[in-house]
Amino acid sequence: MLDLSRYQGIIFDMDGTLVDSMPSHMQAWQMTCQAFGYPFDPDYMHSLGGVPTRKTVEILNHKYQLEHDPKQVAEQKRQFWEQLDRLPALIHETVAVLHHYRPTMKIGIGTGAERPHALKLLEQTGLLNNIDALVTASDVVHGKPHPETFLSVARLLNLPPAACVVFEDTDIGRRAAEEAGMDCILVKDGYIQC
Repeated sequence: MLDLSRYQGIIFDMDGTLVDSMPSHMQAWQMTCQAFGYPFDPDYMHSLGGVPTRKTVEILNHKYQLEHDPKQVAEQKRQFWEQLDRLPALIHETVAVLHHYRPTMKIGIGTGAERPHALKLLEQTGLLNNIDALVTASDVVHGKPHPETFLSVARLLNLPPAACVVFEDTDIGRRAAEEAGMDCILVKDGYIQC
């Protein structure tokens, strides 16, 4: 087990870090891109992991010189994702860290998902009762790579940022953690990178 004893709190990203939901999100994004005329580049879309859906739409609009309503596209993407009706698997390495440190450390989640989606997924996977704080895209003005998400989790945990360590699976999330003044441990393809 990783020695995280120098920290007082652990903040996890959700999708791709605790829960292996990226494949279903990629499938929903592919359907959304097709519906709205965006070219679908899986590597580029994966690089945007952690960015709130509406912000992703703004990025796609700019990249492809389109003017779709971010709210409308985000809603359609959510509907496509829910139609897939697949319960994502837990990522065992990070969930093991959560359960190992849960008795002695405060645990939070900072995600780019909207609050209803995050609550539903955390409830379905049994993780909701194992956390002390949840900050979603619905709770912040600036999503990742801005540090607001992680700073908000630290504030809810009543901890200074430097006392927290973040687990993230994207470069955007890593940048957000570092901007928040927190150490970051990367998770790649379900494995913790040491």
